[in-house]
Amino acid sequence: MNNMKRIFVGISGGVDSSVAAFLLKEQGYDVQGIFVKTWAPDWVPCTWVDEKRDAMRICAALDIPFHFLDANEEYKQGVADYMISEYKLGRTPNPDVLCNKVIKFGAMWKYAKEHGATGIATGHYAQVKDGKLYKGMDAAKDQAYFLWMIEKDLLPQIQFPIGHLQKKEVRAIAEKAGLFTATKKDSQGICFLGEVDMKDFLRHYIDEQPGVVLNEEGKIVGEHDGVWFYTLGERHGFRITEKDTNRTPYYIIAKDVEANTITVARTVHSQKNTSGKVTVNLRDTNWFIDPEQGTAYTAQIRYHGTLLKAEVLNDKTILLEGDEAIPLGQSLLVYKDDIVIGGGVIDFLS
Repeated sequence: MNNMKRIFVGISGGVDSSVAAFLLKEQGYDVQGIFVKTWAPDWVPCTWVDEKRDAMRICAALDIPFHFLDANEEYKQGVADYMISEYKLGRTPNPDVLCNKVIKFGAMWKYAKEHGATGIATGHYAQVKDGKLYKGMDAAKDQAYFLWMIEKDLLPQIQFPIGHLQKKEVRAIAEKAGLFTATKKDSQGICFLGEVDMKDFLRHYIDEQPGVVLNEEGKIVGEHDGVWFYTLGERHGFRITEKDTNRTPYYIIAKDVEANTITVARTVHSQKNTSGKVTVNLRDTNWFIDPEQGTAYTAQIRYHGTLLKAEVLNDKTILLEGDEAIPLGQSLLVYKDDIVIGGGVIDFLS
């Protein structure tokens, strides 16, 4: 029997969490399944009832207790409201990062401890080894990017039972175990919006305000619906009215919230920064391992984004090298090989 006798597993109704629970039970843990209901606007198609039913079916199939936690208020205040307020400031927050901090490793962990748990587990593709957070083995499914806000002291109590597996191996285990989720399609999208487009969601909370699209010389070349609905690096959603024979797409390289303008260029990176280096200033940092000056790191500024060369100048300042548009409000993660050193929210560039 393992030391962490009782472990709560977040059961979402999908294959990943169901296999996580199955593997832990096979290892001799006292596994308890927990389904967490989060907030969703009234106008979003309701899916949580179906997901809860599937979570209950999984727990019944595995013969483990089922728990239900209503985290509606925690999610509305800690994730949704924050996200909307950030977009109003012209930033691009990452709600899935907040969801993990506030809900899965916040409210869910609190509930689990109150019910005798000494550990918690989810179906994330990531790994915890020797108190360190690592990327998942399946590079296509790795979700370490979304986990950087977890409290460092909590890592020893966390397990990611499928983090060392490939997705196809997870489905094979589910099939062999007779779990109906073996062939269930993966859910997509933000954890409370599902398939709803982010711009459609924001339009319910932020009024459209038409503005102009500028090129790098400051000339008006198009129009848009409001600076809040766009993120750096994006190439859709705005309208170019000054047509030319060049068929190369335009990318957003800058936003001015006060003037309600966006600036576009033919390349993702502004031609005004020819060095390819930019200093990124972070807020809300969380370091699992203290970064060292002079050490070669890599950094990521969007999920499955390019790994950029990074130098840590201090615990809130990172020098990046590469041609990436850098959205304010987005998460920046620092890695040493496959180990997550830590991260922060991109506050401003200098």
